[in-house]
Amino acid sequence: MVALKALSLGLLASQAWAVPTTSQTALSSPAASSAAVAAAAAKLEQLSSYALDQTLANLPSSSEDSEACTRETLRIRRDWRTFSKPEKEDYINSVLCLQELPSRTPSHLAPGAKTRYDDFLATHINQTLEIHYTGTFLAWHRYFIYEFEQALRDECHYTGDYPYWDWGYDAIHTMEASEVFDGSETSMSGNGYFIPNQGNISLYLGNYPAIVLPPGTGGGCVTSGPFKNYTVNMGPAALSLPGGSTASVSNPLNYNPRCLKRSLTTALLQRYNTYPQITSLILDNDDVWDFEMTMQGVPGSGSIGVHGSGHYSMGGDPGRDVYVSPGDPAFWHHHGMIDRVWWIWQNLDLKSREYAISGTGTFLNEPASKNTTLQTVVDLGYAKGVPRRMKELMSTTKGLFCYAYV
Repeated sequence: MVALKALSLGLLASQAWAVPTTSQTALSSPAASSAAVAAAAAKLEQLSSYALDQTLANLPSSSEDSEACTRETLRIRRDWRTFSKPEKEDYINSVLCLQELPSRTPSHLAPGAKTRYDDFLATHINQTLEIHYTGTFLAWHRYFIYEFEQALRDECHYTGDYPYWDWGYDAIHTMEASEVFDGSETSMSGNGYFIPNQGNISLYLGNYPAIVLPPGTGGGCVTSGPFKNYTVNMGPAALSLPGGSTASVSNPLNYNPRCLKRSLTTALLQRYNTYPQITSLILDNDDVWDFEMTMQGVPGSGSIGVHGSGHYSMGGDPGRDVYVSPGDPAFWHHHGMIDRVWWIWQNLDLKSREYAISGTGTFLNEPASKNTTLQTVVDLGYAKGVPRRMKELMSTTKGLFCYAYV
């Protein structure tokens, strides 16, 4: 296992269907008609069903090879809303368990890493500029959430399914009412306490015009749910604050304990994460670079994409910090959905998309770096797992993985 690198803050069933085709361009306004939203939700469900059929059609029913992925061994990842109360409690308890186990990261590399959960946070902080707007973005995060799941299973005895967060549903029904964020004991905790008169959030990137985001409906420490007493131990690194400023510390890997803050912002989901926009992302981007750039927000377009919006819609600290975002326990649900969308996109044309890569090894190729290839190595540091080549991380049923989504 390589040591953590020095942090740089210079930049921020088997039946196959016919492939569903695009029917309309995504609507980009919260004023999109309910009929169009319902049609897009149905389209997304159709696309997901098609992807599952493709996955199953390419798997054997069984195999003498104990490590082979088959229909019998395939794990299914599910929408958090479909989990029963005991299933949610089991998942939550396993995350709480990981937040109690001691860190494995050497203290001289990340003095703030106190728990096993922090090991994942330290890795993300350390590698942020190599895993966003890069050729490894999608596969790195696929491996990252997989190894988080494995830690829950291996170290905290979790036996359930991995969850994802359906942004499109909460864009309609609000985050405050979301089963992920409603503050109940089966949520990932709720909003922060309300702070009045907060200014807007301004996001800056190079010489592009600022993207202005609303401040949300909370702002303070989370007050309800299983993670109300959880402590964020590292950061901030590049925390966007109301009023347009940014907070950081000299070394985000140092110990800096504080409460989890949120400011739920449904308006962002309604701006960037509606069902029409999700289906458009999948159907209107044939090239992997266009797909992943649209997902993250094309610089200068005024969009932060479904990826950025999912994070910023949580608000607060560390939700608005690209480096420290795994510090919010809902990070894993969000990236489950990111991976689901990529999985659907891949399965619409496996021949050309399953191993499609584009991009380099640095954030927007600054500084200039080598192109990412299938031989590029991904290393999660002390979080978990071993160094893997990109080729091992591209398919959800070949190489390391054996899962699909419903």
